[in-house]
Amino acid sequence: MSKEAVLAVLGRATEDITFYSHLAEDYAKALQDYDLTRQEQAALISGDVRWIESHIGRKLDEGLMTKVVIPCSHKRSGKLEGLWKTA
Repeated sequence: MSKEAVLAVLGRATEDITFYSHLAEDYAKALQDYDLTRQEQAALISGDVRWIESHIGRKLDEGLMTKVVIPCSHKRSGKLEGLWKTA
């Protein structure tokens, strides 16, 4: 398991709208270049904040939560669309 890979995915999703869209639409393909376990992939795509925070050893930044984790997990479930925001 690699907390660096998890942080890299979250960081890229924050800065790269194309990657964010790919992550929300086809997470398996979007994550194929990252060395992530299935558990890490599942936590990222489901928005399991508690697992992510315990895995990386710190709380997620509020901006990261509202910009990436929550909208991405809701987009996959069809609850929200187009919530990727620029800072």
